[in-house]
Amino acid sequence: MKLNRREFVKYVGINAGLLTLAGCKKKAAAKSKKKPNIIYIMADDMGYSGLGCYGQTKILTPNIDKMAAQGMKFTDFYTSCPVCAPARFSLVTGKHGGHAYVRDNYEIGEWESYQGQLPIPQGTVTIGSILKKQGYANGCFGKWGIGAVNTSGDPLNNGFDRFYGYNCQRHAHNYYPRYLVSDKENVPLEGNDRGTTGKHYAPQLIADQLLDFIRDNKDKPFFVYYASVLPHLGLQVPQEYIDQYLGKWPETPYTGKSYVPHPTPKACLAAMHTFLDAQVGRIIELLKELGIENNTIVMFSSDNGPSPITDQTFPEFFEPAKPFRGKKRDVYEGGVRVPMVAYWPGKIKPGTVTDHISAQYDLLATVANLANAEVPKDTDGISFVPTLMSQPEKQKQHKYLFWDFAGAGAKIGVRMGKFKGIKKDLKKNPDAPLELYNLEDDIAESKNVSADYPEIAVKIEKIMLEARTKPEIKEFQFGKYKQ
Repeated sequence: MKLNRREFVKYVGINAGLLTLAGCKKKAAAKSKKKPNIIYIMADDMGYSGLGCYGQTKILTPNIDKMAAQGMKFTDFYTSCPVCAPARFSLVTGKHGGHAYVRDNYEIGEWESYQGQLPIPQGTVTIGSILKKQGYANGCFGKWGIGAVNTSGDPLNNGFDRFYGYNCQRHAHNYYPRYLVSDKENVPLEGNDRGTTGKHYAPQLIADQLLDFIRDNKDKPFFVYYASVLPHLGLQVPQEYIDQYLGKWPETPYTGKSYVPHPTPKACLAAMHTFLDAQVGRIIELLKELGIENNTIVMFSSDNGPSPITDQTFPEFFEPAKPFRGKKRDVYEGGVRVPMVAYWPGKIKPGTVTDHISAQYDLLATVANLANAEVPKDTDGISFVPTLMSQPEKQKQHKYLFWDFAGAGAKIGVRMGKFKGIKKDLKKNPDAPLELYNLEDDIAESKNVSADYPEIAVKIEKIMLEARTKPEIKEFQFGKYKQ
């Protein structure tokens, strides 16, 4: 077909427009198929009722409360273990306590040597290694606690590209430390003497590094594991956060030696919650600033229930585990049920509340699902993506949740539907009787109903036997440890 000049220009213009339109559609489709960014924020020792959106009336947490109002709140979400290291191990490996390699805070080295905790065994599949294969940039910021630098448990040996914070959880008991770990190096913090104050507040440095990581990786899918050290003791936070609470309540100065003394411990503890909340607000604002908010899911939870050190945490005053029995180191609800808020504009319906029973060892399956990766067959977790997307008909349910804590005398717990079974002091008595509670009628676990439901008791005791393996702790260069 022969065209004159006018017809040629018209023909080319039309087809160029069609090509441009097609190119735009392809770019839009590619953009819409971009893997979502994932941010998981885990507080340290924050009880179920530590947030305003969970009923806290004395402590200000406006940013997380806003996340809940604009996202989803879980009422029946659990940690994997009621203490730090095993909770973190199960979080990144997808193993419940009965199958976990780490079941207590097994320390390596003397107190001042900070050589970390029992490492993740070499070759273990982790959240980091799964997402790494999917092209994610992975960063961990805060407290690691499951393997020292240059061991098999080093975060950089488990799929993470960036680590900044405290590798050893004992090191994280002070927020004005002499150094923090940046990837594999100890970075000195001049002006800090491990006292009540210093030049560099570690939680602030950690949050700043996290924000830098997001900025650096805004154009690719990223995973951020923000393992905050707050509000775990000691009592330390910049004075500006304390000032808003001064004079609100009568104070009894803490002068003990187990952690850092403080003249206004109630105000300080509340301020530590509020400081963490402020960092969550900074994350949300940065996502908006970078234009990636709608492609980023942000989740907030806690590693276990509130601290048992009552003269610094004031449980009768703040009621951080209300309405439950127990605290950190317990497998009662107060030790293992934790807050969980998920926020994802345009994907998670605002103001949603779910009673889906889930645990932090579900996170590995969930992030694999979000990243369109294959979920490992040997995980104990179940993806809760259908719940996040308000598709309860597609949500698989746990037959039971399982806790195995080797510390505090050794305790096992199983939740099966509305029933909860507990055995404790197993080191002293391996044949300890089963405590059984009906959570539907007795959320405070005050009445043992094992005699009323003998068939349920038998089923739970069978689960305790069959769903638990004995971990073979190997010898490391630092020593040998038993569970």
